[in-house]
Formats: sequence, structure tokens, C-alpha cells
Amino acid sequence: MNEVVFGVKDDKQLEYTPEKCIGCGTCVMACPKGSLVIGSVGAVARGLIDKDFLENQTELCIVCGICAKTCPTGALEMKQAGESVNDNSYISVALKDTTVNDNCVHCGLCEQICPQGCIEVKQWLANDGSASVDGETKIDTDCCIHCGWCAEVCPAEAISVEKPFEGTWFRDENICTACRSCVDTCPCNALFNPDWDAGERVDKVAQRADACIYCGACDMACPVDAITVTKTAIIPEVEKKTLLEKKLLNAEMKRPTLTSTLIIDEDSCLGCGNCVIVCPVNATDDEVGAGYLNEVDGKKVLEVRNGVAKVVDQDLCGSDGACAMICPVGAITLETREE
Repeated sequence: MNEVVFGVKDDKQLEYTPEKCIGCGTCVMACPKGSLVIGSVGAVARGLIDKDFLENQTELCIVCGICAKTCPTGALEMKQAGESVNDNSYISVALKDTTVNDNCVHCGLCEQICPQGCIEVKQWLANDGSASVDGETKIDTDCCIHCGWCAEVCPAEAISVEKPFEGTWFRDENICTACRSCVDTCPCNALFNPDWDAGERVDKVAQRADACIYCGACDMACPVDAITVTKTAIIPEVEKKTLLEKKLLNAEMKRPTLTSTLIIDEDSCLGCGNCVIVCPVNATDDEVGAGYLNEVDGKKVLEVRNGVAKVVDQDLCGSDGACAMICPVGAITLETREE
């Protein structure tokens, strides 16, 4: 894994490992100096822009390490004289490892369901003359994000999981545009669009509470601010927990910073208007939606002018990438915003 140096002070060093980051913004909430910047979470999670979830304004950072203490995945690490100082005062260290006991029947359900691909199950026929299966189940604890899927599906109750947070999850049905940015971003596969039958009314997006770790990545990714995640408890027995609780519990998530720019290749654009209609921020206007293909000007973020899509206001973009995903000719891309 590649580490990025986020800050240096005397012999202390703050390092960031992008591969471990889930874009939850917990560190941004905790930072006392406001040096951390998170943005374009949905687009990064969807692989539509080549950047990391997190950036640091080193001129503001005092390398205090609060961000590393609150990070649930260990994506931020403090080092002193080149050696890690992450100890039991860090949530990611205090979290108990996900374990599997001797009750395991090596059925492979946990391996199939793990949203991060952290579990490997090997099976072989028993060597004792019985028609049974022996095997081995390995859990990569460095990869595990403690979502609990494995424990929920295990038929033998052989897996133990400790989650980082308790919390609440709320989505405003009147604001949500069902863009799926939250669904695609959630590291736990805890959000989904329910199926429905004819005449049945269902939520646009629903939560699997048993799989949620209340990290806040969906909150960060929502382009229209329809989701609110609130942490109500830190579950692991972290040293100096009171300090972390003051930073995180019952606090409002800080809104992400727009760190991307929409680019339109006008020579390739067909002027079809699909991007205008699918844009979640545009869709908060009552007149945007299916059946309004001829009324695609005068919108918030994207509109069609003289047969070509145009960016109306870059600053209102939710950086979810829905426009880039739907464009039939690849005329829309997202690039890292230059400061």
C-alpha cells in the first residue's frame, strides 16, 4: 500500500493510506484546525475521478493525531522516529479483531457476502470416512471494516465482530433523488434501492441497519444533502474515550468540499439532455424528469444550449458523477479541481 505523508512536526509524522480510506469524513469532524479536506466522495468511490478521498492542508495541520485516533479503518497513522505510535487510544487499534471459532463449518457464505473481500474459505472432503467437509476460514483483519455481514449470515454463529460506532441514519425522502451515489459509496453494502411490485410504494433508498457502521460515507457522498448520519456511541473500549466522544458524538457531519470540475467535450456531445435529467442537483427542480426532454435549459448545474450540454454553475455540482455515467458518448468527465 502507498502511504502519503500528511504532516511532519519534529520527529512526528502523520501518514495517510488511501487504500484503507472509506471516505467517511470522521477525521474531518475531529480535526481541531480544519486542515483536512474531503470531497468528490461519490465520484471517487465510483472510479470516475483519479484522486484520493482525503487531502490535507499542511500549512494548517499541527500533527496532533486526533484524526488518526478517530479513523475507524486505520487509514491515518501517527509515527514517531519512523515507528508507529497508534495504540489503544486509537479506535482502529482498540477495535477487537473479527474472529472465527471452531464452530465454523466452512460453508463459504461469509466469503461470498463480505463487501470488502476480506475472507478466504478453503474446503476439502473430510479424511475420516464421513461424507462431510473440512476446511479453513481466514479473515484479513487489516482489510476488515467490521460491518458484521459475516456474523449475520453465518449459520453456525462462529464469527464475532465488534463495530466501531452506534448511530442513527436518516434520509429525507422529499430531497432524495435516488441517484445511487450513497449505495455505490457505502463500504458495507448497507444501503440499497428496494424492489417493488406494481402499485407498491417503497423508499427510494433503504438501510440494512445490521450491516451499517455509521461511518458517514453516504452522508459525504450525497450530492443533495438528503442523508444525515449521527454517531451516538463509540463501541470499542478506547483509552481517553471522553475526548473522542466530545469530537464525534451527536455532532453534525461537516459538508464535503467540492474538489472536482465537470469537463464537457463539446465536439463529442450529442445534446441528448440525459446528463441534465439525471443530475441529482438539477433533479431537485420540479420541472426536471422523464418527459421533460425539451425543457432542459435554465437549470442549476447542467443544461443544453444550442444542441450542446453546458455547465451552468460548477460550484453547485454534487460531484457524484451521474452525468458522466449516463453520457452515451463519454463526453463528460470529472477532473481534480485546481485551487
